[in-house]
Amino acid sequence: MLLIGVFAIQHSVMARQSFKRWWTRIVPASVERSTYVLFASFALLLLYWQWQPIPTPVWTVNHPVAAGAIDAVFWLGWVELVVSTFLLNHFELFGLSQVFMHLFGKQPPEAKFRTPLLYRYVRHPIYLGILLAVWATPAMTVGHLVYSLGITAYILIGIQLEEHDLIQQFGNRYRRYRRHAAMLVPLSCRSFAASQDADI
Repeated sequence: MLLIGVFAIQHSVMARQSFKRWWTRIVPASVERSTYVLFASFALLLLYWQWQPIPTPVWTVNHPVAAGAIDAVFWLGWVELVVSTFLLNHFELFGLSQVFMHLFGKQPPEAKFRTPLLYRYVRHPIYLGILLAVWATPAMTVGHLVYSLGITAYILIGIQLEEHDLIQQFGNRYRRYRRHAAMLVPLSCRSFAASQDADI
């Protein structure tokens, strides 16, 4: 849990606007995002290096069809995660676009609020993909369960912090979006009609 906490604190603190304002007094604004990703990678490497498995089984699904279905959900989660980054801007999320724009003397475009495809129905499809990937396993161990619970807690807390920043940035546009799109699981077939609204 401490290893997960190191990643969660780094990931959440460096994502806050107040930290970004302080951090860009030290590093150029063009590398703010890429340094954030770099430190997040270090935190993940520490977690991978020091994580100790607890192999005691919690559940085991032996039926090949059921196990295959669970594995499919696992891979669906990873596919959704990657696709969701490209629906926004994969290279901007990783800080690459900002660096290359700076190298070529271009200014990054002003942040715009968009809800492409999956984002019309779910506000955080990247987090949903992570949750599917960490929970969908035919062989859950105690160590895996601890990891899944820790990541889930981090995501639920991180969403609250992230949405607070998004409301500050986009105001009523994000408030309207939040009323129409589910946080993680779309429980109705109602789409986010505001994606066709010029005000959004």
